Amino acid sequence: MSTSESLITHLIELRTRLLNSAVALLLVFICLFPWAADLYSLLARPLLAKLPKGGQMIATDVTTPFFVPLKVAMMAAFLIALPYILYQVWRFVAPGLYLNEKRWILPLLVSSVVLFFCGMAFAYFVVFPVVFGFITAAAPKGVAVMTDIDKYLSFVLSMFVAFGLAFQVPIAVVLLVKTGMVTTAKLREVRPYVIVGAFVVGAIFTPPDVVSQFMLAMPLWLLYEAGILVAGWTGGKPA
Repeated sequence: MSTSESLITHLIELRTRLLNSAVALLLVFICLFPWAADLYSLLARPLLAKLPKGGQMIATDVTTPFFVPLKVAMMAAFLIALPYILYQVWRFVAPGLYLNEKRWILPLLVSSVVLFFCGMAFAYFVVFPVVFGFITAAAPKGVAVMTDIDKYLSFVLSMFVAFGLAFQVPIAVVLLVKTGMVTTAKLREVRPYVIVGAFVVGAIFTPPDVVSQFMLAMPLWLLYEAGILVAGWTGGKPA
């Protein structure tokens, strides 16, 4: 097969995988669309539970009540379709990988998705109640806390991404050891700097209270330690 024919074959394969992913995402979104408002209510529950009696959220734009639940439905559809989308990605790249690469890349890919979902769940069930409780309690007397639904969605998404990425620390540690860039001994040596860095990251990506910063910094540190353990079990190339 010539180079041009090989390129065309790969492009056709890429188009097929992208089309399959787009169709899957669209089908899931269509199924979720009738429950878009319910999905937003579920997303807003941690804040609504901390608002004073009679408190509510507001929409400051004319189209916001329609488009914000639509965005939530699209986000939920993407998360549900993500395993299938990643499967399509794997089907595209797997033929070009060596057998030993397939043996550790696939588990790392699956673990990365699972850890990202775990980070989102941790933010929703553990962090949000604490953060919103602090925010509503810190409101000055006479100030009604009524957050705009679009701004609330932006805040929640940023927190989901922050904690989802934070939970990727073990994957990053294992990759560093697997590729021979560092050793587990070196990772243990820089542990104090990692702990300080974790609290700096917590201060940047969470509201300005000690509890919220601690709730991001501690998982970062513990996940770093978990990554060192896993890397030690699986072994790696010499640095």
